[in-house]
Parts: sequence; C-alpha cells; structure tokens
Amino acid sequence: ATLLLGMETDTQDTTGTVLSETDASGLTEEAVREAVLCFVGDYDQIPPMYSALKVNGRKLCDLARQGVEVERKPRPVKIYDITIRSIRLPEVVMTVSCSKGTYIRTLCHDIGEKLAVGGCMKKLLRTRAAGFRMEEAVLPVETVFSGYKEIRSGDASMDRLLRNGNPFRFQMDGEDSLEDPFRVYDSTGLFIGIYRFSEEKRMFYPVKIFLS
Repeated sequence: ATLLLGMETDTQDTTGTVLSETDASGLTEEAVREAVLCFVGDYDQIPPMYSALKVNGRKLCDLARQGVEVERKPRPVKIYDITIRSIRLPEVVMTVSCSKGTYIRTLCHDIGEKLAVGGCMKKLLRTRAAGFRMEEAVLPVETVFSGYKEIRSGDASMDRLLRNGNPFRFQMDGEDSLEDPFRVYDSTGLFIGIYRFSEEKRMFYPVKIFLS
C-alpha cells in the first residue's frame, strides 16, 4: 500500500473528494515510522462510510452517496506485521499483513490522524489472500474447492447429464457424509462444478457450474 500523508478524503483514498489538506513536509522519518508501526497488533477500526457493510439493512456506501453519515461501531482487527518499504514524504510505501475485515485505506487514514496531518490511501496491491499468493494467481478453479470431496463420472451417459447442468444419481460409500458440497468431474477429469445432495430427491443438484 502507498499512504499519502497530508490529505483526507471522504472515501479514505485518492479517488474521493478532498476534505482537508495539510503540509506533511515537517514530519520526521522517525515520527512517521513510529506512527505506522504502533498499529501492529490488535486495534479497533471504524469501517469507512464508503464500504459494503450494512446498517439497518442498507449499505453504507449507498447512504454515503446520498450524503448521509451514520455512526459505525469499531470492529476488532489485527495487524500481524507492517514492513515499511520506503518513506519519501508525503508518501509511505508499506507491506501489511492483516486479518480478514481490515480496511487498508482506513489504516492509512488512522495513521494520518495519529500524525495529526491526515492521510489516505494512494495505491493498493493485494499480494495474498486466503492462503493464495499473487504469483499463484493462475490456478485451476477447482483448487479453491480442494477441501470438498470429489465425485467423478464413470461413463458417457453421466457425462452428458453433467455437461448439461442436470442433476444425477451416484452411489457413494457408506462412510461418506452427504451434507457438504462436492467437486464433480466428468469421466475425462474435466471439472464440472459444485453439487449438493438432496435428501428429499436422493439426487445431486448443481450449486455452481464452471463449464465455459
């Protein structure tokens, strides 16, 4: 992430409307470093108005676009680590490892507030999520569902059902649980999609088909 110090916006990033600007040139590198690193660990973060979170059934971003601001409760997040890559005021480039639910633009805003000059996010690149790294971004789609058990078609007639998105019957081993979703493949090993078993109809029905 690139933090831009000295600017606050309504969206907490540089795409938003500027609310205030402050000269950040008087800050020392030591003060900036100390402010950034003090956020490592647990902290309560107030979600931004421009977010998809809902309050009373309405998205905050929809309210924000109407000029309405509502109170948001702080949510506990965890910053596992921050590595400062460079400090060239008013910009700070850093790599952040954080828990699910963390808003990096809010972290930038909070750092700016800590330094009393304001701040917002100028750039963001997500390099890792849910155990996957950016360099592994080109993966077979079924890799995402590797935790699900597999069903593989045994013949051409079942293949035709699968490729048309139809439900099917399949004899499972007695020990296999039928409550969780299944990865389903045709007889050639082509990934078809995710299916669930219907107790009522005793058949597997598609949840999501991934054939193009």
